[in-house]
Amino acid sequence: MRNIADAAGVGANVSTPDQITANSSSNQPTTTTAGGGGKVTGGAGIPGSKPVRSESTAGILFGIGAYGLWGLLPLYFFVLMPASAVEIVANRVVWSLIFCALLITITRAWRVFGAAVKDKSVFGPLALAAGLIAINWLTYTFGVTTGHAVETSLGYFINPLVSVLLGVFVLKEKLRPLQWAAVGIGFVAVGVLTFSYGQLPWIALILAFSFGLYGFVKKRVGPKVDALTSLSVETVVLVPFAAITMVVLGATGAATLTTQGAGHFWLLVASGVITAVPLLFFGASARRLPMTTIGLLQYFAPVLQFVVALTVFNETMTTARWIGFCVVWLALILLTIDMLRTTRKNSVLKKRARLAAAQ
Repeated sequence: MRNIADAAGVGANVSTPDQITANSSSNQPTTTTAGGGGKVTGGAGIPGSKPVRSESTAGILFGIGAYGLWGLLPLYFFVLMPASAVEIVANRVVWSLIFCALLITITRAWRVFGAAVKDKSVFGPLALAAGLIAINWLTYTFGVTTGHAVETSLGYFINPLVSVLLGVFVLKEKLRPLQWAAVGIGFVAVGVLTFSYGQLPWIALILAFSFGLYGFVKKRVGPKVDALTSLSVETVVLVPFAAITMVVLGATGAATLTTQGAGHFWLLVASGVITAVPLLFFGASARRLPMTTIGLLQYFAPVLQFVVALTVFNETMTTARWIGFCVVWLALILLTIDMLRTTRKNSVLKKRARLAAAQ
């Protein structure tokens, strides 16, 4: 998707949760109280608080726009039928690159793009990220177009749990008790859903792990590239494969780009805009909001996907699947509580440190 996939770290000048939080904190205006040297941070009636509120509001609106568009993406794939998942993804790559090239030209950012391509420390990870996002897009599109939209939403519900696991096994991070509880409950949920489906929910697992690894790789790049440059480099890596795919599909008569009428043609061409716009929205949101808020907004997309799968696609949810999803949601509630508690604790420690430094 983005998909929630760049939501893991494509915001311009944003790489890690700490950096996002630090940026957000440093942008808060402060004023000195009339009675002394104490600092007051943004609030009603305080000069300079309006810009902060408007920035936060804009960030939330951009975030809702990004995750809302990602959440409604299954509807777009639905109207593209009878195009196959492979054809949809191939078109998505090609037209995304063309749209990105147009944006780069308008913003005069070719020098930035060229620097990213020449820098091995940037191009290498982005090439790997391109492979991961291709797997993610193909799996997601396949799931939606073959009647497994509910399972695709599950993949993005369990993605935060996968990110926690990557932190343990790759970054050697130590988990807090609530995080351990959430991961354990997540394993129980996978077991319940495996029983329900009669097999491992492989679509959900591939989506969760490919997107989790994608976010991990993108964070290694850090703030060296913005969202537009990142997407442009990734599509440059993928476009040869996408172009060959489109040629093969056309030669074998399996392509629908030019055989289903003008409306279908332009809908496929629009995939470039539909791919890039949510990423740019997310980048704008991430620059304005702390990571905690971004973390809460990310659930908006799978919730929408889940609702669309049930109400529009009329997919079946058995009792066992409902139980499995409820167990997943319980794990996410614990993870969210831990995130909010940790953020609040860190905020208190920072305030104490500032007060101690001021004395």
